[in-house]
Amino acid sequence: MSCGTLYTYPENFRAFKALIAAEYSGSKITLKSDFVFGETNKSEAFLKKFPLGKVPAFEGNDGTLLFESNAIAYYVANELLRGANAADAAKVLQWVNFADSEILPAACDWTFPCLGIKQFNKTATDSAKQVIKAALSTLNSYLATRTYLVGERVTLADISVVCSMLLLYKLVLDPEFRQPYPHVNRWFTTCINQPSFKKVLGSVELCTKMAQFDAKKWAEFSGQGQKKDKPKKEQKQEPKAAKPKEAAAPAAEPEPEKKPVNKDPFSVCPPTNFNFDAFKKVYSNEDTITKAVPYFWEHFEPENMSIWYCEYKYPEDLTAVFMSCNLISGMFQRLEKLRKAAFGTVLLFGEANNSTISGIWFWRGQDLAFPLCPDWTTDYETYDWKKLDPSSEETKKMVQEYFAWEGDFGGKKFNQGRVYK
Repeated sequence: MSCGTLYTYPENFRAFKALIAAEYSGSKITLKSDFVFGETNKSEAFLKKFPLGKVPAFEGNDGTLLFESNAIAYYVANELLRGANAADAAKVLQWVNFADSEILPAACDWTFPCLGIKQFNKTATDSAKQVIKAALSTLNSYLATRTYLVGERVTLADISVVCSMLLLYKLVLDPEFRQPYPHVNRWFTTCINQPSFKKVLGSVELCTKMAQFDAKKWAEFSGQGQKKDKPKKEQKQEPKAAKPKEAAAPAAEPEPEKKPVNKDPFSVCPPTNFNFDAFKKVYSNEDTITKAVPYFWEHFEPENMSIWYCEYKYPEDLTAVFMSCNLISGMFQRLEKLRKAAFGTVLLFGEANNSTISGIWFWRGQDLAFPLCPDWTTDYETYDWKKLDPSSEETKKMVQEYFAWEGDFGGKKFNQGRVYK
């Protein structure tokens, strides 16, 4: 019987796996009562034990240190939960992996925007729905003649798959969506009503109406809500100061300012002789390193243009490769009107469930281009932006690597890329 302390935040569905397993096995787990996510797991003492700073994390009374929810659940489980024999143990592992690879990434892509902890991306959400349908179909066929996933009693297979599907059933699998999968529904409700599940999960209410993206929660979570409040307050104060004296003059001034912005957001930037269309033709039709890169530096105007490096802020949310690529393409589609005075190449590095996104952009003007037009602001705040020095050798190396999609990229492994042109 295992005993120890579990570090986690409240309602962490990943931590539920270990807690449910412990209820079945009789292992004694104590939740760290003073754990504060973002503080405790960033402390020196915590990182000394768990260098990644991720939760759930487990510290056994005997000194055993574990991270990753499946490893912790396995450790606190008993032999019946792990599989009664070698074949059953392999099947348990099969379904645990199925939950992590086929269900969980898509479940997060679909449900996290509904919770306001991830930006909504229609392409990613639609793709996630199709992935979930395929997973449910597989499960439904398999469970047609079975009560549980492995054998005749609950195992870690059931615990892992239920916990991975928990947010789906609570938030988005409404009666119409889940109706074609009666065997999965029967199995899920059977599991969550077992005493050991119920002690951890409480009473689980199934979704009655499919949740949607919560823009207000996302604004609060990402900090965008505060940023958007400030201009409104300033606009309200200006008319009050102007009313007593010259009411007509201030009223006439805003309209001439708005019209040119609507016609061409770049009108506030210095003019440039750089021909973006000509460069894009060279980039598309000629060799990148021998033709396009030299053309770029020959015609680039540092006084009227700028080069920027961007990096996606939430790599932990990147799952399947195609979904990460859809994330990039979706941003490009929402920047259609930016094309005439900008160019970018954004690359995906790594592999599924372990990847990063970064890119190189250049455009007319010295500041970030996205705030120039409300239509361009949807995605850019999900990236960190750094203005690059066009005269530095480091910048020239990065430009060549990102334009050509080849190089060492600071040690990052190139997967694939997308070009905005």
